[in-house]
Parts: sequence; structure tokens; C-alpha cells
Amino acid sequence: MKYALIKNNIVEQISYPFVDGWEEVADNVFAGMVKKADGTFDNTDEVKQQIENNKQELINRENKKASGRQKLKDLGLDDDEINELMGA
Repeated sequence: MKYALIKNNIVEQISYPFVDGWEEVADNVFAGMVKKADGTFDNTDEVKQQIENNKQELINRENKKASGRQKLKDLGLDDDEINELMGA
């Protein structure tokens, strides 16, 4: 079980041992989350934006890797040579 100190509907702190006056919460609740009117918890808009940015960075990195791989093929390298160069 996990307990949260909630102020103004924002999870301020998390504790695993029971603390008097703190609310019991699910294991997927973390400090900084917002408690919604229905009693569920969600990430703040800032955290959601960071998650989205990280996803986009991963997509961009994979696209660049594929583009680089294709450029090496266009130069005449075979898959084994490309894998050796890219450490794959």
C-alpha cells in the first residue's frame, strides 16, 4: 500500500508506511500528479507534454536512423556492412 499527502488536489508526497491524515492511493500514483473530481489521478499538463516530446524524439531518432541506413545502401553498402558500421 501507498499513501499520499494531497494539498489542493495535487499529490505533494508519497509514503509507503502509513501516515496519519494521508490518503491511501494506488501504486501508479506519484508526487506531482493531480487528483481529479472523480477521485482518479492524472499527470499534469506539463508532464503529459514531456511524455509527448519524448515520444516524438524517439520517432525522430528512428526516422534519422532509417534515413541514414538508406543513404548507406544508396552508396552501395550491403546490409552486413551497414550493420557493422551502425553497431547493429
